Amino acid sequence: MALDHVRDYFHRDAFFYSPTDLSQTDVPIFFTRWITHFCAPVFVFLSGISASLYGEKKGNKALAKFLLTRGFWLVVVEVVFINLFRTFNPSYPFVNLQVLWAIGISMIVLAGLIFLDRKLIVVIGVLLVAGHNLLDGVHVSGSGPGAFLWALLHDSKGFQWGPTMVYVRYPLLPWIGIMALGYIVGSYYQSWYDAEERKPKLLLMGFSCVGLFILLRAGNFYGDADHWSSQRTVALSVLSFFNVTKYPPSLLYTLMTIGPALIFLALTEQPLNKWTATGVMFGRTAMFYYLAHILLIHVLALAGVLVCGYSLGTMVISSGVNNMPDLKGYGFPLIIVYLVWLGLLLLLYPLCKRYDEYKRTHQASKWWLSYL
Repeated sequence: MALDHVRDYFHRDAFFYSPTDLSQTDVPIFFTRWITHFCAPVFVFLSGISASLYGEKKGNKALAKFLLTRGFWLVVVEVVFINLFRTFNPSYPFVNLQVLWAIGISMIVLAGLIFLDRKLIVVIGVLLVAGHNLLDGVHVSGSGPGAFLWALLHDSKGFQWGPTMVYVRYPLLPWIGIMALGYIVGSYYQSWYDAEERKPKLLLMGFSCVGLFILLRAGNFYGDADHWSSQRTVALSVLSFFNVTKYPPSLLYTLMTIGPALIFLALTEQPLNKWTATGVMFGRTAMFYYLAHILLIHVLALAGVLVCGYSLGTMVISSGVNNMPDLKGYGFPLIIVYLVWLGLLLLLYPLCKRYDEYKRTHQASKWWLSYL
């Protein structure tokens, strides 16, 4: 996640073409972007698992209240704070509805779904994840309420309303389905469930997702509007095979990311060591980490533009950073992107560690810590 956001603000080529544009990209640039595809669906899926565990401890009524309040809070954070951190422009000329927005609204919907029969939740989740690609050819033109509603549900699109561009980057239907299915899988982690049965079930689901992805993708049968095809080199043909649609997440995108995530969950369930404990610490401070990393990347980019001979004002932006004409020509080679990313992690580690310590010692007395 942080790697991709660093790439947005520091990679010279990011201001000229998409890293998944097979006519211009190369293998390192493509996979720098591709590996980050796992972040959003796994976040949403794990949010569903976390909701299941919270519900076991507190009950459905308390869970519904928490999902509603936290969901609304995440929408506020996305619109007010994340967009400001990304642009440093307090006039909000560009409002991008992205992952926190999708998680927030999905939580609000899940607050109602949890009162349904679990089998019905499974059906709803599968229909949303696997069936929404049937709607790929449906578009609503213009910028009226109908077009905006359809963009919120399925058709990623931007809307210019006066001085503000509102871009729906994360249409909701498949994300709601991913969280609902995560909620169902969360029952495997509840206290009453036999832990010995969890690993084979996770492995079965994970390998089934990977196998279905390969089968559907190989024949271009279903699950992604953009088919793969043979390219001018073998390497680019392989990239084409994995170049699936994220906005909104196609069935193949979801299978490609959630499948390996389930396998990873099954194979890494063991006592913590030094390195995995660090990962868990970041996990406990995920919201704090997310806010801090967006802000720090943009702050570091201020230094970047000065190094490249640009004015600080070029980093007060009015759209997606890659779409700013004044920044074309700014940026660094990919190796610098990786070095900045590593430096960012080193900066975030002590901040997140201190916050984690504070959160664990004050969680009982400070209710607001569960929202950050």
